[in-house]
Amino acid sequence: MGTNSAYKLCSLVFLVVFLGCSELIQCSVTYDRKAIMINGQRRILFSGSIHYPRSTPDMWEDLIQKAKDGGIDVIETYVFWNVHEPTPGNYHFEGRYDIVRFMKTIQRAGLYAHLRIGPYVCAEWNFGGFPVWLKYVPGISFRTDNEPFKRAMQGFTEKIVGLMKAENLFESQGGPIILSQIENEYGVQSKLFGAAGYNYMTWAANMAIQTGTGVPWVMCKEDDAPDPVINTCNGFYCDSFAPNKPYKPTIWTEAWSGWFSEFGGTIHQRPVQDLAFAVAKFIQKGGSFINYYMFHGGTNFGRSAGGPFITTSYDYDAPIDEYGLIRQPKYGHLKELHRSIKMCERALVSVDPIITQLGTYQQVHVYSTESGDCAAFLANYDTKSAARVLFNNMHYNLPPWSISILPDCRNVVFNTAKVGVQTSQMEMLPTNGIFSWESYDEDISSLDDSSTFTTAGLLEQINVTRDASDYLWYMTSVDIGSSESFLHGGELPTLIIQSTGHAVHIFINGQLSGSAFGTRENRRFTYTGKVNLRPGTNRIALLSVAVGLPNVGGHYESWNTGILGPVALHGLDQGKWDLSWQKWTYQVGLKGEAMNLLSPDSVTSVEWMQSSLAAQRPQPLTWHKV
Repeated sequence: MGTNSAYKLCSLVFLVVFLGCSELIQCSVTYDRKAIMINGQRRILFSGSIHYPRSTPDMWEDLIQKAKDGGIDVIETYVFWNVHEPTPGNYHFEGRYDIVRFMKTIQRAGLYAHLRIGPYVCAEWNFGGFPVWLKYVPGISFRTDNEPFKRAMQGFTEKIVGLMKAENLFESQGGPIILSQIENEYGVQSKLFGAAGYNYMTWAANMAIQTGTGVPWVMCKEDDAPDPVINTCNGFYCDSFAPNKPYKPTIWTEAWSGWFSEFGGTIHQRPVQDLAFAVAKFIQKGGSFINYYMFHGGTNFGRSAGGPFITTSYDYDAPIDEYGLIRQPKYGHLKELHRSIKMCERALVSVDPIITQLGTYQQVHVYSTESGDCAAFLANYDTKSAARVLFNNMHYNLPPWSISILPDCRNVVFNTAKVGVQTSQMEMLPTNGIFSWESYDEDISSLDDSSTFTTAGLLEQINVTRDASDYLWYMTSVDIGSSESFLHGGELPTLIIQSTGHAVHIFINGQLSGSAFGTRENRRFTYTGKVNLRPGTNRIALLSVAVGLPNVGGHYESWNTGILGPVALHGLDQGKWDLSWQKWTYQVGLKGEAMNLLSPDSVTSVEWMQSSLAAQRPQPLTWHKV
């Protein structure tokens, strides 16, 4: 072979190596009982959840790079059906919803992706990610063996798979996506639905496989996921989890870094020592894929928070905080954990551990290969007392509730309880007038007759609003005779309102009379309050507020929202006056919404006021902007 030919061959070999899994080379993703295998190579993979709609596109590159710098191999995200198909057949993949751009940003960073299509996601997201129009498909019943639902679900799943395929984003095409998920935490629902649940789950698995992505599918919290779908674990700890077949890898799809926040609730934090211990314990027992839920939680922008009563912050005490800033020591300690485990990777994916008891609460897991690789995990399960153990003729001191990692079976490179990273604390400081807030009072004195309708009785809120707004006005009138006792020194009548959720503001003749709200655990509530009525016609206006739609629970699509009554006046001379079935006038939304005050780019004729002036004459419904 001549020099020129040899040069060409070397160039070709170099080109193939340099391109790696490019469009020219189809890459394979398979699995065995030890691990996910990429091009035949078993991998220990650390993944982190970053949801593209919970941050802005300008943040994505920085968030993904920080995750990579922290030892993350895979970025995981749900796919949010309601933002992509707001009305049937009309798709939206722009701005924060540009999932293709998000996937390509992951790819440019040299990371893999796990696409959890669902399309049910839960995720403390409005309506669990389902578009509200789905509720009104004739004959539909969510997440069960129901043809209208399966048809719609399959249509969206195939839409997303087709979009990813068109952009060559599956690893089988040279893209970053190495795993996909169908359904989400269905196991409990499946048992409740019995045979219909099992049939639906089996159908969903087979439907997903038939899309031909070329990468494995998973189902989380689904013990009976059929082959070849891999069942996986979600939780604070998953070391006791095992897949349903001995030839499937052990995958932890949600290692909870913290917890979400609800209005009026506590801000949950998880010490990084405990999270690191849970991860190390999972790895030492043969786990090979861990996804942190969340690695960056982000923000529930607009009306995306579900629950209801989930806050707009989805910080989750994650290693990267809501603002995209690194949270120490959580980020740094996990980074060191990942580095330490990667030092053990060859041994971990090659053999099974030999487990030896070193004390009442102490164990060692040893991974030793014929080729000489040796890794050990020294564990102390005592929650209160430290321990001194003998291993390989050497003594090791183990703090309580900790695991030490020895990549060479001799030297400790990491202990889950020993944090060597400086703690940082975010502190919010006053802006000292940097921002100039402006306010605008919502006009509640008159109605836009073109947008109202009147009917007898109380209507369910979402059936009226179709989720176009969180607000629905319920309005009626009562005539009070001049002889009523309360007008002549007697006790004011009492208005009692029973609501199915989530909050209500009561206006009597244009003046705020009271407010009430439920909680995430109990959306229903009863308002009881005195009302100052006058002789003649009195206008009662109830502003019902939905604080995010439900995202989890059996047939949550059938749950009611709004004021279904009874609504009654007590303490009149005639006794109780039930207003429930008299004529009510309805108006969807607030005038500020109709004037597009929500949009930062809106151009309106509204006269905004400096907040300092607005504060001097507080109004019950006020818009604020900066």
